[in-house]
Amino acid sequence: MLTLIHTADWHLGQSFHGQERHAEHRAFLAWLLDTLAERQADALLVAGDIFDVVNPSLRAQELLYDFIVSAHERLPRLDIVLIAGNHDSGNRIELPAPLMRRLRTHALGRVSWLDDGRLDAERLLVPLTDAAGETRAWCLALPFLRPAEVTGAALARGGAPAASGEAPNAPASNGPASHDYVAGITRVHRQLIEAARERREPGQALVAMSHAHLHGAAVSEASERPIVIGGEESISAALFPPEIAYVALGHLHRAQHVGEPRLRYSGSPLPLDFSEVGYPHQVVAVTLVGEALTDTRAIPVPRPVAMHRIGPGPLDQVLAELEALDDNPELARELWPWLEVRVELEAPIPDLRARVEVALKDKALRLLRLERRLPTVEGDAAADRVDLASLGPRRLFERTWESRWGQPPGEDVLADFDRLRQDVLDADDGDPSDREIRP
Repeated sequence: MLTLIHTADWHLGQSFHGQERHAEHRAFLAWLLDTLAERQADALLVAGDIFDVVNPSLRAQELLYDFIVSAHERLPRLDIVLIAGNHDSGNRIELPAPLMRRLRTHALGRVSWLDDGRLDAERLLVPLTDAAGETRAWCLALPFLRPAEVTGAALARGGAPAASGEAPNAPASNGPASHDYVAGITRVHRQLIEAARERREPGQALVAMSHAHLHGAAVSEASERPIVIGGEESISAALFPPEIAYVALGHLHRAQHVGEPRLRYSGSPLPLDFSEVGYPHQVVAVTLVGEALTDTRAIPVPRPVAMHRIGPGPLDQVLAELEALDDNPELARELWPWLEVRVELEAPIPDLRARVEVALKDKALRLLRLERRLPTVEGDAAADRVDLASLGPRRLFERTWESRWGQPPGEDVLADFDRLRQDVLDADDGDPSDREIRP
């Protein structure tokens, strides 16, 4: 028997409307360590988005490495497998990998290719052992696949590069970028699964871990960044054949299984936006016996800092709700609840914030966001205003192009824009040793 704990989307170092959340993350990691010990888990799987940004603060990195050291001291036989998500720098995740392996921690941030064009699958296969040290399963640890890593004419053909100088991530030259990306992802999965079949022995289970968006999965209201710029936003569950006993997924913050219990998002352990307050946050305990999945069980994560979402409603109603809020003045300030207030107005109120703050006076609460909702008047220019954060760069580009040229951009123009933007994002994911680490 093998017991796994599946978690994902820690987002260490997240700035929550300009406020740090180190106290919450520290409390979660302490709880997770106790949970691993209580359940005598054999392995911990962390399915990406370990950090919130590719260049995390020193304090965020300290949280991760202190946890890994503490876990090894308390559970010397525990296997830990980490993969990079779309928020992470693959290079940074792998930088301390040789040291972390001494702590039975495997950090995978990138895929790489052999000289003949095949996937270097061996480095992505991690043995998972039981308390006696016997290998009971193999983890297919697949970090987030950036288009630049898996697209290109060579990958789309599924064979070795056509010429000695052609790299596996050469620019696509035979079809839309999204088709090339899907072909590259499919090829990576097939080669990794084939390598796992060859490596496993009878009685050993296969466990896949991936940071991706599966067709049919439910996204959160506001907080998940699109995982692929302009390309296919989701992948098919058919990439994981039935012989994969369990698929530990990351990226979507809402805990859920997709189609069948073995395909599971653990969800984020903490709400990462006020829109995520209303559903439970958890880690998943997974039990394998032989090659089969026998049980999955959600373990609710205690919420170290409460989050209140007031409104939307008229000002009088909102003020009454604020005054009725319970608080605990004995709490340390870093544990005071977060607060979002949404007010529906018939006309602008210049001193709105001051009136809200009066209702909160002497309460141990932290007001993070005050949203004003004014009525839309037909013909008012305000009705045409756009929130750039919700619009996104691609849609903004489309609107600008159409405004300038009188027609929407063609697929070739959008493909060029998508590749350019992805290049910009990937450029920020270079070798971290070449950049200053900002505190």
